[in-house]
Amino acid sequence: MKSDDFSARRKGKREYLNDSETRDFVKALNLFFQSKVRLPRVRMGEQQEIETLINEEAYLFAKFLRHEQETWVPRIAHPT
Repeated sequence: MKSDDFSARRKGKREYLNDSETRDFVKALNLFFQSKVRLPRVRMGEQQEIETLINEEAYLFAKFLRHEQETWVPRIAHPT
């Protein structure tokens, strides 16, 4: 644990991971983003990786913000 000053009135503690813990965390995070979900893709397919879902949702939300679509309903993923 290391103490950090976030501002003049806010102080907190931050925990740092060592190299092996960081490596393990990154591997687990990559495996999570590569896991499949049952949700049709925008173009084709019945399932996709979580990373693709995040990118497609960002694309659909951007279309909504640019007024290219009237509504945006976030899709909820169910792991396979």
